Amino acid sequence: MKIISDLHLHSKYSRATSKQLDTANLEKWAKVKGLNLLGTGDFTHPKWIQELKTNLTEQDNGILKSAGGMSFVLQTEVSLIYSDMGKGRRVHNVILAPSFEVVDQITEYFLKHGRVDYDGRPIFKIPSDEMTYELLKISKDIEVIPAHIWTPWFSLFGSMSGYDHIKDCFKDQTDNIHALETGLSSDPPMNWRLSELDRFALVSFSDSHSFWPWRIGREATLFELKELTYNNLIKALRTKQGLTGTIEVDPAYGKYHWDGHRNCNVCLSPKETMKINGICPKCGKPVTIGVEYRVEQLADREEGFMPKQAKDFKRLIPLSEIISKIVGTAIATKKVWAEFNKLIDHFKSELNILLDASEEDLKKVVDEKIVNAILKNRAGKIEVQPGYDGEYGIPIFSEKDRKEMSKIEVKKKQTGLNDFINQ
Repeated sequence: MKIISDLHLHSKYSRATSKQLDTANLEKWAKVKGLNLLGTGDFTHPKWIQELKTNLTEQDNGILKSAGGMSFVLQTEVSLIYSDMGKGRRVHNVILAPSFEVVDQITEYFLKHGRVDYDGRPIFKIPSDEMTYELLKISKDIEVIPAHIWTPWFSLFGSMSGYDHIKDCFKDQTDNIHALETGLSSDPPMNWRLSELDRFALVSFSDSHSFWPWRIGREATLFELKELTYNNLIKALRTKQGLTGTIEVDPAYGKYHWDGHRNCNVCLSPKETMKINGICPKCGKPVTIGVEYRVEQLADREEGFMPKQAKDFKRLIPLSEIISKIVGTAIATKKVWAEFNKLIDHFKSELNILLDASEEDLKKVVDEKIVNAILKNRAGKIEVQPGYDGEYGIPIFSEKDRKEMSKIEVKKKQTGLNDFINQ
C-alpha cells in the first residue's frame, strides 16, 4: 500500500494559523494535494483533542479515520526551552502516539511542567533527553522526531541555540531517536554530508499552519506498507524498511537557507558570510547564520556524497506557485484558482499533476506555458533565489524574472512570500 504522508501539521489552536484549520478542511485539501495520511497536529490542546475525539474514529490498529475516509495519526509538536552544557537551548520535537488513551497520559505528563491550553504547540522547560525518557515510560510505541533539525532558532542543530551532535542533545536517549525531520531549508543531500546521521531515517513534512494546497503537503514522506497500521508506520520509521522516499521543496525556498539580515536587506551565501566574518555590513551586528552554512560547519563529508542505502527524493514547487508565476497574478487569485481547478478536475490530485501526468494530457487541459513550467519543475530545473533570516526563497522562471529582481533590493524581492509558504 502506497502512503503519501504529512505528519507534521497544526490546528486552528496554534499561533499564526488559519481559524478554519479543522479536520474537515485538512481532509478536503489533503485529498486535493494527493495525500492519504495526515498527522492530527496539536493533540495536547484541550479543545482540539475533543474535536479529534468527536470527528475521528479510533481504530484498533492505531489509525484514526474521518467520516470521509481520510487516515490520521495522533501527532503534536512541542517547544523545549532549557539550559544545557552552559548554553540556552531551544529544540522543537514532533511526537507521534498510538491512541487517545496514550495521548491523555502524555498531556497529563506535560501538565506537570506547564500549560497546554494557550497554544497548540506548547512550550516547556524540559531537556529533550528527559522528555524522551518520560514519554517512553508511558508507552514504548510513542515516537519522538526532532523537528526541522537545522532551523537557526528552534532546532536540534540550529546555529543560534542547537547542538553540534545528536548525542549532546538526547544523551542516553539517543538510541530511542530513529527519524529526523530535515525541514524546508535542507534536503537529503545536505544531510548525507554528516556521517552521524546515516543510521537515522530522513523524513520531510510540511509543518503547515494552513490547509491551502501550496502549504499542506509541500513536503511529504512516502511509505510502502503491507497494511496501514500505527505499528507498521513506526516500524518503517525505526528501521527504514518500508520508507521509500520524500517529497521536498528546493531547500533554497526555506526561509533560513542562506545567511543575512532581513531588516538590513542583506542576503549572503555562506562564502560571503565567511569573508565578512559573519558581521552584517550595514548594522555591524552578527548575521543570522542559515542552514547551508551550518551544514558546512558540521559536515564531515564533501558535497555530493551519497550513502549506499539513500532513499529517493523529489524536489517540487507547489502547483499554485507555478501557475501564479506563469499567469502573473498572486497565488490566491481567481485566475490562478481557475487554472488550478481545471487541472485538479482532470487529474484528481496535485501530486499526480506534478509527478505523473503526461505532457500530451496536460496540454489538453491548460496552456502550453503552464505545461512547460510543470515539466521543468518535474525535472528539477527551476532555479530559486535563496531565502534568508525569515524570508522565503523565490522561484526564478525566466531571465526576465532575474533582471526584474536585480533592480530591487533584497527585502522587496521577498515581499509576499508568506502567501506561498507560512510556517
